[in-house]
Amino acid sequence: MIIYNVTINITEEIHDAWLLWMNNQHIPEVMATGKFLSARLVRVHVDQPMDTIVFAAQYVCKDKATLEQYYLEDAPKMRQKGLELWGDQALYFRTELEVISEF
Repeated sequence: MIIYNVTINITEEIHDAWLLWMNNQHIPEVMATGKFLSARLVRVHVDQPMDTIVFAAQYVCKDKATLEQYYLEDAPKMRQKGLELWGDQALYFRTELEVISEF
């Protein structure tokens, strides 16, 4: 399994609207692609003071090939929507995590 992890730094001023959008629109749209088995949105707590709030959206898919298919078919329009809505008030950092074992 692969976890597609998107870490997002958002400004406090868009927090409420962004959170509603993620929960009610964006994550459901990503899940509607049929390429992911599950998703979760978590808040990242950091020790040092920051002027942003940090979240991570984690999407689980069965394999790398499925994730590559998402990148080709769906990711560009999903990323564009976020850019149009939030501009530079939301900064994204994407990583892929391979599940080795679960307990």
